[in-house]
Amino acid sequence: MDTRVPPVPMDPATAERLRRDGHDPDEMEAVFARVLSRIHYALPDPPVSVDARLFGLLPHDSVECVSRLPDLLLRNIVSRLPVKDGARTAALSRRWRGVWRSAPLVLVDSHILPAGTAAARADARRVTSAVSRILDAHPGPFRFVHLTSSHMEDFPGLLARWLQILAVKGIQDLVLVNRPWALDFIIPSTFLGMTTLTRLYLGLWKFPDTAGVRRSTCFPNLLELGLCCVFMESKDLDFILDRSPVLETLCVHGNLFKLSLCLVSQSLRCVKITGSFFEEIALVDAPCLERLILTGCWTRGGVCTKVKIGHAPKLHSLGYMDPGSHVLEFGNTVIKAGTKVSRSTKVPSVRILALEVRCGGRNDVKMIPTVLRCFPNVETLHIKSEESGQPSGKNLKFWNESGTIECIRSCIKRLVFHDFRGDRSEIAFLKFFFEGALVLKEVVLVLANGSFTTMGDIRSKVKPLMSMKRARDSSIMVNTNGGSIGNFKRASDFSLRDPFGEY
Repeated sequence: MDTRVPPVPMDPATAERLRRDGHDPDEMEAVFARVLSRIHYALPDPPVSVDARLFGLLPHDSVECVSRLPDLLLRNIVSRLPVKDGARTAALSRRWRGVWRSAPLVLVDSHILPAGTAAARADARRVTSAVSRILDAHPGPFRFVHLTSSHMEDFPGLLARWLQILAVKGIQDLVLVNRPWALDFIIPSTFLGMTTLTRLYLGLWKFPDTAGVRRSTCFPNLLELGLCCVFMESKDLDFILDRSPVLETLCVHGNLFKLSLCLVSQSLRCVKITGSFFEEIALVDAPCLERLILTGCWTRGGVCTKVKIGHAPKLHSLGYMDPGSHVLEFGNTVIKAGTKVSRSTKVPSVRILALEVRCGGRNDVKMIPTVLRCFPNVETLHIKSEESGQPSGKNLKFWNESGTIECIRSCIKRLVFHDFRGDRSEIAFLKFFFEGALVLKEVVLVLANGSFTTMGDIRSKVKPLMSMKRARDSSIMVNTNGGSIGNFKRASDFSLRDPFGEY
């Protein structure tokens, strides 16, 4: 996984405080690093990069030729440079000084530090000072501001001032992540007045209490909202959703707290949740919702997340549904193994379905037929195979008793089997699937990392599948890259038809 963040050096005062509380500073430093890495993995990519290579024109005409370009084009060029390079163009001439001040600002605070430098507190103070100077000096507008390198508990008053400046100068795209992990630090409520925002990502904050916030507070232009390890209550999340009339994408990453998500939105198209626990996710009234993406979710105290599907007539892609972590519910009907599926418990709009399954686990296997019957029109099925810890082959006879499943028989054209290890339980499932799939065109086996050592080993595991009875002209492809089930960010890329992977 691309972490995009160096390790977090811990200052002596923090280390001593952790020791007094009974924690090992080295272990906690490693925890902080992992949390930050996962957060940075979920953050949107900045529109500029310090890795780009610049090539100059010949010395005698370099500045002169570029300076002949129209101001509008020059502002566009400068706004695509890292902030240090963009600011340096102001030294070229009086005209370039005006170009810098009128170009939409793109500020990524990590670009202020030398590449690969860890944001220790001393370095963070330099970054904080530089950010303050830039925000004061540039009149705006602010196109993209990405602040992830400051220890904001050291500068609580300064943060409020920054947010006020950003609000006044028309911030459009804001990423604000605290360092280190200090979930008791409340982000100033000033950001609630940023009416120009189109995208907002918050990380490692305690959300302000919205009970006393003016009813008129609204994000009229917000299209995308990301909450990464943000400590908040359900009412605060409801507050934001209720006041974001054009919001299309909601991203929740690393939620560690007791939350219920009640989706009542006329605009949401994609909800993606990873590494989180929710007591309930209810699609109450979401007429435009196309994708509900759940990855790396977990249970808490043995309690599963209840996924209630109400009014979501455009829901096209759903997953990864996990029998061990999720309970599917329609109205007052909880779907269990053997539940008789009726018209009220079917979702005919879903065309892409992803399931996380332990093929060797009896409980998971018993749930698969019932869940598949709830989605009769699925055309692409993703199966992510998890190890069950039970003897392989224990459920070989079960599939013969499952009967016909309509979507397998007449709708599914593509099966992608992730983390394939070639054990007997997986082979049994695939055999059952092949025998009933009359319109199947393509099967993709994505091999699990470390499960195969040689090409001969791969061939021996896949060979039995080649001789199995399956639909005429269907093909089996093997992806040897293994690993990830797909980039988390692709889930909200609507140019891609399948959010779970185009293998």
